[in-house]
Amino acid sequence: MAVFKHNYFQRKNKPRGPRYNNRITSSEVQVISSDGENLGILSLNEAISKAKKDELDLIEIAPNAKPPVCKIMDIGKFKYDQQKKANKAKKKQKKIELKEIKLRPVTEVHDYTFKIKNAQKFLSKGDKVKFTIRFKGRELQHSHLGNDLMDKIKQDIQSIGKVELQPKFEGKQMIMVIQPL
Repeated sequence: MAVFKHNYFQRKNKPRGPRYNNRITSSEVQVISSDGENLGILSLNEAISKAKKDELDLIEIAPNAKPPVCKIMDIGKFKYDQQKKANKAKKKQKKIELKEIKLRPVTEVHDYTFKIKNAQKFLSKGDKVKFTIRFKGRELQHSHLGNDLMDKIKQDIQSIGKVELQPKFEGKQMIMVIQPL
């Protein structure tokens, strides 16, 4: 005698996608034919038999409507079209990254201009830039140098970006975030 134990962590196979044919729970449905014509409200069995006659499936398109709206079409083609739409929408999304540029209050002019050029390149691509000025030892007593440097950065970047997060201290470093215009 075989005893089957139910595994607590086993994933239940929930049907993916829209309900179709016998999986539709409503007794009456609003039916749209494969060529887009409204056939009216039919019983579920009648609607499924019409779909089978055309060798197609009855797919629930608007499950929350009263009664649910179903369309007669091929389930494989419907799922394929949905996947194509999802992929197209995903391609159009723009992911904004946060690039960080680290400075010191005693950063030399050449290094500063190089880092500002990089920041402008990041901003033109549509990314945000986080400027971090790190203070070491007694430099913390001269925080006005950090404020002056942040003001200079604002002046140099204002044509391509605007300040999202004003300069503020977090421990031994000063942080400012700039977003593209």
